[in-house]
Amino acid sequence: QLKTTTTAAASRDFTEDRLWLNGKEADCPLTPLCPPVRRLARKRRGGGEDTAALSLSYKIHIASENNFPTAAGLASSAAGYACLVSALARLYGLEEELSEVARRGSGSACRSMFGGFVQWQRGERPDGTDSLALQVAPETHWPELRVLVLVVSGEKKPVGSTVGMQTSVETSPLLKHRAESVVPERLAQMMRHIQERDFEGFGQLAMRDSNQFHATCLDTFPPIFYLTDLSRQVIALAHRYNAHHGHTKVAYTFDAGPNAVIFALADTVAEFVEVVRRSFPPAANGDQFVRGLPVGSAVLPQELVAAVVTEPVPGAVQYILHTKPGPGPQLVDDPSQHLLGADGLPRSRA
Repeated sequence: QLKTTTTAAASRDFTEDRLWLNGKEADCPLTPLCPPVRRLARKRRGGGEDTAALSLSYKIHIASENNFPTAAGLASSAAGYACLVSALARLYGLEEELSEVARRGSGSACRSMFGGFVQWQRGERPDGTDSLALQVAPETHWPELRVLVLVVSGEKKPVGSTVGMQTSVETSPLLKHRAESVVPERLAQMMRHIQERDFEGFGQLAMRDSNQFHATCLDTFPPIFYLTDLSRQVIALAHRYNAHHGHTKVAYTFDAGPNAVIFALADTVAEFVEVVRRSFPPAANGDQFVRGLPVGSAVLPQELVAAVVTEPVPGAVQYILHTKPGPGPQLVDDPSQHLLGADGLPRSRA
């Protein structure tokens, strides 16, 4: 339901590295990724100058598409770089541990090299080579867990994640405290909640940590505002909904953007989606308001509506994407799904 698809090709006929992102040619971000992948490939082949090894010097064409908003705080760079590294590895015949390479494109991309629940290990070496991803549990571990992405804006965010984090590192004392004193303990707690499938603990910690992350953005100088008024309305809605039920039924988290990611168990989804529909009535896309996995209908008790739905804001949420934890990179065998044609140029997508 949220995916990046990437096709990579190498040829002696290509004159330069080229990238097409969502159908438009863009700057090619291969500088941090190609050299380490090629080094691994040469090492595996023993450094010989055979035909296969010579192909490592060929220029590369890449086409990549997201089926969700790009650069809007929904981890498009993590998905994109993980997909790109996986495609390059397939191209060069590599099966090594590649999360360290993916991390060079986007830090979070190292986690996207695996499915399910994944920990990004900090590592100790100065060169970062032991800062790797480790799967905590596969995507099948918690079958009831669901994810609702409330897309409030598909616009590119004003401050990119990398620049924002660099500024926070330089100017936020709270971020330093968070990294040294808060995150290690919370990481251990979160892994325990996931392993025990404890939604109450999982949800509470997800929300608290999201709040603190955005507090570090506010503590950055000049401050960074990823959350909008609408983001804060979604946060308030989640707390009213949980308070009405007397325990944590939904949990929000926000990455570096205004779009909410809501965790819930499967038996909560239909009711909460109807609460969102009542709170943020769709403007003109009622039939396309909920996408992804099917969502059943729900009749809301009047006391729930009275307690949770305050002043509706029509059209504020563009759509809801219903999904769940998924697998890591998958090879697409169907040639009709490949994004590049035999000539190495993007195929027309009817």
